[in-house]
Amino acid sequence: MDTREALGSWIDGPKAAAEKMGTDFGYRGERLGLPKEGPGSIAGPGRRIGALFVDGWLVSLVAYGLLGQGTASSANLWTTPLFFAVTALLLATSGTTVGKRLFGLRVVRLDGRRATIPQVLLRTLLLCLLVPPLVWDRDTRGLHDKAVGTVEVRI
Repeated sequence: MDTREALGSWIDGPKAAAEKMGTDFGYRGERLGLPKEGPGSIAGPGRRIGALFVDGWLVSLVAYGLLGQGTASSANLWTTPLFFAVTALLLATSGTTVGKRLFGLRVVRLDGRRATIPQVLLRTLLLCLLVPPLVWDRDTRGLHDKAVGTVEVRI
């Protein structure tokens, strides 16, 4: 084995090394019975992060303009509770937020039905903690989705 191969496999990680040995991991969502592409397939991390930034930006704008009365320090106190309220309300009623709608995403249970209110509340609380969404499995489902049995899919 060449040192470049050893270094390359170390940088690529264990999944790339296993794939070189012939292991087939399948596509994202295959284990969950979701399609590979199109509506109902698992949304990629780029779309989900983009939707989160849009939602966060809109909530920050509302917190600054309406609740914070134009002062940044006051708006900062309102941003996270307002994000929780808006996200939980929109996900519980329509399964999507403004950012998710712009990026063509929806949050559903693993069986494809709308998430329940307790699922939405716990998922949103974990999302506000920021650590669970940063850790995901090979299907790119964050811990906040795994904890409540939901998945973010394309519309």
